[in-house]
Amino acid sequence: MKKFKLFTLTLCLGIIMAACNNTQKGAVIGTAGGAVLGAIVGKLAGNTAVGAAIGGAVGAGTGAIIGNRMDKVKKQAEAVQNAQVQQVTDANGLQAVKVTFDSGILFATSSSSLQPTAQTSLTQFANVLKQNVDADVAIQGYTDNQGWKNSTAEQSAQKNVALSQQRAQSVSSYLIGQGVSGAQIKSVQGLGEANPVADNSTIEGRAQNRRVEVYLYASQAMIEAANNGTLK
Repeated sequence: MKKFKLFTLTLCLGIIMAACNNTQKGAVIGTAGGAVLGAIVGKLAGNTAVGAAIGGAVGAGTGAIIGNRMDKVKKQAEAVQNAQVQQVTDANGLQAVKVTFDSGILFATSSSSLQPTAQTSLTQFANVLKQNVDADVAIQGYTDNQGWKNSTAEQSAQKNVALSQQRAQSVSSYLIGQGVSGAQIKSVQGLGEANPVADNSTIEGRAQNRRVEVYLYASQAMIEAANNGTLK
């Protein structure tokens, strides 16, 4: 069993580091063990909470079909102004798309009200979501670790969580206002100082940590369509 786990972990790392597109990754993941392997890959990618709850393993064909679809979604998202787009793996081992918006572009300091310049980017992004209604969406807000005036470290951390939640909700509300279905947005979370992507001891690092991430991942309907061979 230990040898199997070690092999599985090695395979996961190989998948993450390999220079291949989503279609190729999806085929490898599907062949390697579906949802069980997917949970491990998802954990390594840092987004185990992102992914539709499915009942069984995802086959190679399904993974490849969804990977091909997510390649197209990624390309559409890359055309959005001020969006940083990455390929990631969801909790099922299926390919997903992560779109990051710098909170400095979206919001003024300590505010959760969208700036006028942010609306162009989010309007473009809303169009991507509306073209991919079978992709579920998760929105996560983050802050740096800086404290608030006249607050203890614990109080500051709580305020940062609240601010990140309000910002994530502002993005969600705007997207819905642009015609995105509320049912498509499966979760809106504020995670405060958690999961930093850069060094909080530098100005540049803190700027990167203040962000809103949006994940597009395969819904149950997309998975079923891929299984049935009807996903385009």
